Amino acid sequence: MMRYGLIGEKLGHSFSKIIHEKLADYTYDLIPLSLEELDVFMREKEFSAINVTIPYKETVIPYLDEVDPKAAKMGAVNTVVQRNGKLFGYNTDYFGFRYMLEHNHIQIAGKKVLVLGRGGASKAVIAVLEDMGAAEIHTIYYKIAEDSISYETCYTLHTDAQVIVNTTPVGMYPNSGHTPIDLTPFTNLEAVADVVYNPLRTRLVLDAEEKGCQAIGGLEMLVGQAKYAVEIFLDQSLPEDSIDVVYKDLMAERRNLVLIGMSGCGKSTLGKLAAEKLGKTFVDTDAEIIKRIGMSIADYFAAYGEDSFRKVESEVVQEISTQNNLVISTGGGVIKNPENIRWLKGNGTVIWIQRDPELLESGNGRPLVPDQEAVRRLYKERLPLYTAAAETIIENDGNEEEALQKILTAFEQA
Repeated sequence: MMRYGLIGEKLGHSFSKIIHEKLADYTYDLIPLSLEELDVFMREKEFSAINVTIPYKETVIPYLDEVDPKAAKMGAVNTVVQRNGKLFGYNTDYFGFRYMLEHNHIQIAGKKVLVLGRGGASKAVIAVLEDMGAAEIHTIYYKIAEDSISYETCYTLHTDAQVIVNTTPVGMYPNSGHTPIDLTPFTNLEAVADVVYNPLRTRLVLDAEEKGCQAIGGLEMLVGQAKYAVEIFLDQSLPEDSIDVVYKDLMAERRNLVLIGMSGCGKSTLGKLAAEKLGKTFVDTDAEIIKRIGMSIADYFAAYGEDSFRKVESEVVQEISTQNNLVISTGGGVIKNPENIRWLKGNGTVIWIQRDPELLESGNGRPLVPDQEAVRRLYKERLPLYTAAAETIIENDGNEEEALQKILTAFEQA
């Protein structure tokens, strides 16, 4: 029997199988279990080694013969290995989270830190923060509980916090549009770390970026803890750079390339070429909208008006944005709703294809730009919105091949 895998309640969108099979030469199974099934699974011991995720990091401890002192102190186990019929428990979340902070040069020593949530992951996070010398650590929880304070108290007394770490599942797919805390009142905030990795950038991470703070999602932690788990599983060391190699590999595979810009700037043409080069699927939001409304955009505008169209556009953008490994060409007006951009940034990098207004097309079924004068007027009106939305800008006033190369380079470096 050589069985490796992950146990938890809901595992449909876990990246762990992909990560483990990149790091090691074994098959790694996703094993969703109810509480009743967990009991049978742990007693039967039909596995060589497993990882444990929500909500069983504490539940598995009574089944173990021995627990590593660090994991015992935390009261949470995420790695279980069977040796000679006995079960040994460890916590590699600690090492994964510490790697994420150190690799991104997030300073903890002497800082006031808030930890959102008090589940298994929070225990590893708090242990790291203590070991890295945090001056104050406060656990924030949504209801009255031991060793924690409420969000209300947090907003009243702790808005001077310098670092916030989210260990709750709030903001995780499929509830990607939510955030566990409002960052507005936190005027001293320097960094935010979120253990959620799907989407690649949660709403909390995006809010922190908009505030000008350093912000990181949980994918590096996930790969980091997996690397340390593999070392325990196989009792051998992996190369130091294996976390970074797998992380970059995953980001290249999972991240969407999002193209914004005026109608006629070359989004669709360049998007199709980029998708081919990157091995990603090309999606045109306008084409998806046309499928949904069953008519041309010009006819829909004429019949129902722009407001109705924008509502449909936002629904389509939201659905597409939760997917991975796409090149997305958006409609020219997608930037009119900031919420669209937040959705697109969750799993993507937004690149603005800038084109001289004199080179942009008018008419030809474009309801908002029937002529060149309308193009110039609309360009001027939307310029601040494109500027605010773009993470990178490339110019497309000439050679198509050059523009494509600029897009690919910008995406790789983002």
